[in-house]
Amino acid sequence: MSALTLASAPEDATALEAAEAHHAHLVGQMAGHVGLLLTAAESDPRTVEGPRTGLVAFCERDLLPHAAAEEDTLYAAAHRLPDARLLVEALIGEHRRLAALVDALRGAAAPVAAAADARALQVLFEEHVVKENGMVLSLLAREPGVSLAQLLGDMHGRVGHHTPTDGAAGARDERGDSTVNDQEPEETGCGGACGCGGADEAGVPELDVRQVPHALRHATVFGALDAVPAGGAMVLVAPHDPLPLLAQIEHRAPGAFEVEYLQRGPEAWRLLLSHH
Repeated sequence: MSALTLASAPEDATALEAAEAHHAHLVGQMAGHVGLLLTAAESDPRTVEGPRTGLVAFCERDLLPHAAAEEDTLYAAAHRLPDARLLVEALIGEHRRLAALVDALRGAAAPVAAAADARALQVLFEEHVVKENGMVLSLLAREPGVSLAQLLGDMHGRVGHHTPTDGAAGARDERGDSTVNDQEPEETGCGGACGCGGADEAGVPELDVRQVPHALRHATVFGALDAVPAGGAMVLVAPHDPLPLLAQIEHRAPGAFEVEYLQRGPEAWRLLLSHH
């Protein structure tokens, strides 16, 4: 069933798709931050602080302001609909639990506690987004007396940005449908043909995106890279040579990351991304 059949007006169908893409982007960013933290906690607990700080910063900068703006706009409109009042109140309660988990993560005294809080935060947010997409957004899109497009415009105005398109674009790029420049980045070392690497990977967190859905893969990597401090690095494991993704990384932050191939297939491509 298309989004158009679920909306009372074409502009609301478009708004519904954009909102779902924005949610996918946030879910992917969250997964990237949490993935780095969990990898650090397992491989070297002494390196958890960087990913923990990055995840908290993402939540404070993006996640929690987004949730507050939703309450002021989308939730306020849905709460006026009798069939949605209890649902909205439950979702507001989940916002409070998300905020509490961010507080717990910020104050976690041990790496294992930080890892547990981060994973709980990720699971709750992913479940929360499913409810918002399938219930709140679709309900508002179908309601004849409500303009979902206007509500979303108001919401993003309150958090100071428009709905990003990186998540949707990332999904298209993974399938090769976009016109992103696929020029292969300059490599160093042996290029990974011998599997020797050519760089010291000890203590470098690894993000394996082979099992991440295509729609979330690029946003997941972006979120993880946001958590890599200057002078730090991350090993990316991909199911194929991620040339479109590397082009997007360069477009987002020109010259910020040096790329070195550590392994070229056949089942995995491993790349060392070093932050200047």
